[in-house]
Amino acid sequence: MQKDNHLVGCCGISCFACGLYVKNKCEGCTKTQEAVDSLNKEGIGCSVLECAVKKEVDVCSRDCQDFPCDKFEGWPLSQEWLDMYKSRNK
Repeated sequence: MQKDNHLVGCCGISCFACGLYVKNKCEGCTKTQEAVDSLNKEGIGCSVLECAVKKEVDVCSRDCQDFPCDKFEGWPLSQEWLDMYKSRNK
């Protein structure tokens, strides 16, 4: 199966850069309630995905007025990157 190298999670990280996606252990960050429920069922829920689905946001850094928020602190982006984003986005 050919992998989609343009698939980007709501967190902004390219799924193609993720080993789990490349190794077929993850289908990619499909932004649906079904995907949220599936991850929660497996015990690996993603609060970023859950919030994006709830707010109907495609990519948080581009589409969400509240970005960066506490859901990003420490993961998947570094605090330094978040601080840089906040300072440049004033």
